[in-house]
Amino acid sequence: MTIFREILDEEYLTVSETKALLADVEAERAADPDREMRYELARAIEHVNTFAVLSPEDANALVSDLRELEKVDESTAYKIADLLPRDRDELRSVYAQERYSLSGDELDEILNVVSQYA
Repeated sequence: MTIFREILDEEYLTVSETKALLADVEAERAADPDREMRYELARAIEHVNTFAVLSPEDANALVSDLRELEKVDESTAYKIADLLPRDRDELRSVYAQERYSLSGDELDEILNVVSQYA
């Protein structure tokens, strides 16, 4: 087990971007027959292949459009882009941990942006 002392850099990724990155890792591992794929890596690849719906470009565009809205911060924009909520209840679950709640109009505004990509 690796122990890290400090975080040097941090960046959010959508599931679609992660799928593209892991596809490169998978291709690299497949090219070397002596190198096995660890269980965790295989599960991560299986997960992103199952849940990535949008292309990385569309996912980034969705995040950018969501960031333009007032009540959507960066981490929430990435969650919404990954989950692609279809109705108010699904969107409310994304905001369940926040200290505030959104009005129906704010929820509809976010859902309108999501519906352009989903």
